Amino acid sequence: MDLFGNAHLFSFLYNGLPFEQCVRSVSVVPTAFGEDRVYTFENGLRVTCSVTCYPAYGAYAWVNVLENTGDTPTGLIEDLRDCDISLPMAHEEKPRWTAVRPDPAAWTNLLVPRGSNLSDGEFDYRRPVENSFDAANLLLPGGRRVFGAVGGRSSHGDAPFFNVHKQGRGYVIACGWTGQWQAELTRTEDAVTVRFGMEHTGFRLLPGEKLRVCSAVIMPYEAELAQSFNLWRRFVKEHFSLAGQPGRAAGLPLSVMLWGGMESAEMLRRLKLLEAHRVPFDTVWIDAGWYGDSAVPCPDEFEGDWGNYTGDWRVNPHIHPDGLRDVAAAVHAAGKKLLLWAEPERVRADTPIAKEHPEYFFAPVSLADKNLLLDLGREDAWQYCFEVLSGLVEDLKLDWYRQDFNMDPLPVWRANDAPGREGISEIKHICGLYRLWDALLARFPHLMIDNCASGGRRIDIETLRRSVPLWRSDRQCPESCPPEISQAQTLTFAEWLPFSGTGAAGTADLYGLRSSYAPAMGIRCAYAQSRPFSADADEVRRQCEEYKRLQPYFTEDVYTLLTPSAAADAWSAQQYHRPADGSGVLLVFRRKASPYETACFPLQGVSADRTYEFTDLDTGERTRVSGTQLRDAGIKVHIPEQPGARVLLYREVK
Repeated sequence: MDLFGNAHLFSFLYNGLPFEQCVRSVSVVPTAFGEDRVYTFENGLRVTCSVTCYPAYGAYAWVNVLENTGDTPTGLIEDLRDCDISLPMAHEEKPRWTAVRPDPAAWTNLLVPRGSNLSDGEFDYRRPVENSFDAANLLLPGGRRVFGAVGGRSSHGDAPFFNVHKQGRGYVIACGWTGQWQAELTRTEDAVTVRFGMEHTGFRLLPGEKLRVCSAVIMPYEAELAQSFNLWRRFVKEHFSLAGQPGRAAGLPLSVMLWGGMESAEMLRRLKLLEAHRVPFDTVWIDAGWYGDSAVPCPDEFEGDWGNYTGDWRVNPHIHPDGLRDVAAAVHAAGKKLLLWAEPERVRADTPIAKEHPEYFFAPVSLADKNLLLDLGREDAWQYCFEVLSGLVEDLKLDWYRQDFNMDPLPVWRANDAPGREGISEIKHICGLYRLWDALLARFPHLMIDNCASGGRRIDIETLRRSVPLWRSDRQCPESCPPEISQAQTLTFAEWLPFSGTGAAGTADLYGLRSSYAPAMGIRCAYAQSRPFSADADEVRRQCEEYKRLQPYFTEDVYTLLTPSAAADAWSAQQYHRPADGSGVLLVFRRKASPYETACFPLQGVSADRTYEFTDLDTGERTRVSGTQLRDAGIKVHIPEQPGARVLLYREVK
């Protein structure tokens, strides 16, 4: 098994010494898809590094399991780096300062997406210039870059994905940990060293204790940068996604979003209106606010005291007298799927479960803190959570379970670590989260999980294995969010994630709705009881029909034709290409302050020896263009409106 010539894939200190100096024995056990490397140490410590191979992509993944097989605590495990590997790179001399700025294409590029932080540039790898050698996020010989999470959620801060690229070759790398990770990448003249794991570890395992930690995924490639992202998207779709697995939906939903605090009778009325206007949605999304025992009306997300009941997962009888069963029955009778929001890990201190079972929760950092963190590493707390969620899925026949998480857990974890057990609270909680999702998916073979954490703050390769981020960013929470932000984020998220979603505003604005096109989309035309149902439901229907026609392309290869930006005077353009049949979609936006009516876009993925027919979905006009012209000169797009959007469908002409 070739792992780029590295003898070991991980590292740590054991009782203050490098682990290699403490190993008593190493054995390699072949498995169906790779091998297990088993390391034994004194004091009963055993480390199993399970490696999986993906020959079609030349890729590898591994995860380490640490176990104490002895009768006394192990030695002290510190600075645990579950990935510590050297990756060969083309030779590169250290740069010299000159009057001419270096050409970024000639050096090693290190591309790391920013995480979800309510900014316009979430998941964008294009970072501010610090000096002349950082113009394109370069990693030069002798250089060192450090990245990491903030607050204990994996894609808050930096997101745990990396693309190391130099002149048509490179690696896409993923750190699989849904907590507080840290990564360090360094460049020598002939290699890049990648080290990552939990930010801080210093613990002894107790007798019989067994736990897993971070996973690592590395996909080498020989391709230009744009195509490297598409290879990664295909790899994730094929090996790391629930979508399309046996028994589970292959496509993502077009959802009608309903505020959970809306009365059941009003939910049913609005669903009938949507059906009457033949709006082609496929999923009903019931958001927060449906739970607890408050008699205070909460007709939208900004009114009422619904937030005080987080953790009380009884359906509110004052607004849903039938416990939402009547709504669920109507949804399924109409042939639609049902999605329900919950946030089981964060619990308000005055809810019944917090009072009845205070032992289920980590001790808060401050007694004034009204948010408690459920300890998913504790068996009775885990069982309670699993039974509550299973009950909701069974009772309402849920097709999608949506899990949110609106707090930073890191201070709580660290405050609850005992001396000599630093990192254990985090490890057990995250392992409990994985076990929870795995158990739900095993019990309900049809179920899909939507992963939300204040938007997209828990996106990593381990959550992608088990869930889909249908709401990738809380930047879209206000319906007044500028559509240009959605345009930019669609491009940045798409480079790393083949499956994700967002929400469209509750209007029938064509420019705004097209700005929200993504693999999954929620529409808010009927969202809140305090806001009237869209007066132009027929226009919503027409726009949703267009989206459904285009939706299958949004998980195909994607090409960013312009640098992602939310600037009012810029254009935005993205291309989705289906290699299997040579068809695709060109989606172009002219912003309200752009002085230009026409722009020209060279396309990628097309063949020089083919001819392509384009259809303008607004005018019906058809145009034929040769592949050579598309690649070299491009296709002209004219948008006289400010703002305006154009959708061009294309196909190969046989």
